[in-house]
Amino acid sequence: MFTGIVSDVGEIIEMKRLGERYRLAVASAFDPSSIAIGASIANAGVCLTVVGVEARNPGARIAFDVGAETLAVTTLGAWREGDRVNLERSLRVGDELGGHMVSGHVDGVAEILSRRDFNGMAHFRFRALKDCARFIAVKGSVALDGASLTVNAVDGDAFEVLLIPHTLAVTTWGERRSGDRVNIEVDQMARYAARLIEAGRGDA
Repeated sequence: MFTGIVSDVGEIIEMKRLGERYRLAVASAFDPSSIAIGASIANAGVCLTVVGVEARNPGARIAFDVGAETLAVTTLGAWREGDRVNLERSLRVGDELGGHMVSGHVDGVAEILSRRDFNGMAHFRFRALKDCARFIAVKGSVALDGASLTVNAVDGDAFEVLLIPHTLAVTTWGERRSGDRVNIEVDQMARYAARLIEAGRGDA
């Protein structure tokens, strides 16, 4: 589990095809001695398993294997060396839950329709897939490229969020523009609530 609070911005230093999978390597400021093989790290919101880690000055080189399904439903298939990605290590018992509960199981991809900057902040408008849009509500939470954000407005399959200067500075969101595609994971509580409503109507 994750919280949607980005703890580092890594750089892709390898994206290589190995048969039916890809080997992804990311340069990070994380201490390599604190990362175990088999650990989970969210890369732009996508939970991936560490398959290799070594010291790199500074920080660490962290390797992951990426399968076809992940490539198909996320933005990872378009990643290239030099791209920057939001990173978050998995939640540990006792850690502060600063964002919301995020599984790292991305629901799909959302498109940035517009960006408007003012007073150091940025207002974004997105279009989500219909399967995701029904779980997005005003004042609710959504994880976009691994960042926990609050929904300000909803209009059909479109929704809006406002990013403060701090978030823009410590994540990849300062680089995002209209037309970019980002990973989206809807709030698990919204998903469960909708399922309970469906069950109550006899739709289960």
